[in-house]
Amino acid sequence: MWPECWEREWCFLATWSSVSSLASWLTDTAAGRLIIKTEFLPTKYRGYMLPLSQVFWLAGSLLIIGLASVIIPTIGWRWLIRVASIPGIILIMAFKFIPESARFNVSTGNTPAALATLERIAKMNRAVMPEGKLVEPVLEKRGRFADLLDAKYLRTTLQIWVIWLGISFAYYGVILASAELLERDLVCGSKSDSEVVVTQGNSEEGQSPCHCHLFAPSDYQTMIISTVGEIALNPLNILGINFLGRRLSLSITMGCTALFFLLLNICTSSAGLIGFLFVLRALVAANFNTIYIYTAEVYPTTMRALGMGTSGSLCRIGAMVAPFISQVLMSASILGALCLFSSVCVICAISAFTLPIETKGRALQQIK
Repeated sequence: MWPECWEREWCFLATWSSVSSLASWLTDTAAGRLIIKTEFLPTKYRGYMLPLSQVFWLAGSLLIIGLASVIIPTIGWRWLIRVASIPGIILIMAFKFIPESARFNVSTGNTPAALATLERIAKMNRAVMPEGKLVEPVLEKRGRFADLLDAKYLRTTLQIWVIWLGISFAYYGVILASAELLERDLVCGSKSDSEVVVTQGNSEEGQSPCHCHLFAPSDYQTMIISTVGEIALNPLNILGINFLGRRLSLSITMGCTALFFLLLNICTSSAGLIGFLFVLRALVAANFNTIYIYTAEVYPTTMRALGMGTSGSLCRIGAMVAPFISQVLMSASILGALCLFSSVCVICAISAFTLPIETKGRALQQIK
């Protein structure tokens, strides 16, 4: 039988590896999905339709919590990861039914494929294709990494990378911090009396606290309530994106995220803690919505996938660092961890406010 503290370390390692790998896969998938939708949607509908896809992300989040409440207490967390991988396998097989972007096909000179896609869409919508020919200049140069750092996009790219890293860091940080606070039963920033202490050997210096234990049903209910928060601000987020613009909307939600991270350290009841977590999840989801839309809109077609891909790489870094702060540092200093999360959000808010290009009402650029 392994010591209980070893189990705690395995809990942390499992969480870290799961979050980092899932964040990587989800970011790539979501980015590709959003690019295709962005290139198909008219300008006036992008700010409304793209945030609505958050509903499906929410459904997946609720599903995994529900599965965890059933699988972990019975057959363990390893089986949860195995079951959670099944939708990804199904999705791989479903990719062949997703049409290629007509805008991309035109830019590469594959006009017949673009026409076939548009005709298929027209047929599905019982509409008639407009008369005429599809004429666009063929782009001889594809997007290169150096184009992202060109003088025209250098500042935009660097600030977007900072924002992506910070948003991912805050998003996965609040998810794991929620689990840590519930697991340790921490309210008012003090350690629970139920904390387990395991003695290693006969030395008093060998004592180390072990906090890894199974969630109670009420903990899963709290996770569900806070997760539903991801959709709570969606109507306001849509209004902000379309009326205030992408930059101002993102800077406001990032600033509020920083504030609510600090509020987690206020002495409050369990209901108050759940309320703070609910609002935090709503804010970090709104941040992701806005930066996804902005990144897809700000780059031209030749660079759009490259811009989203490199931003996704920074997103992975944020997702990998978050568990060390929300679990390791938070175990030593809750206030220190929350201040770090809040500081990163403030930096992102400033970066968002000072972005050089506003994409509200701006048509997608075809060439650099």
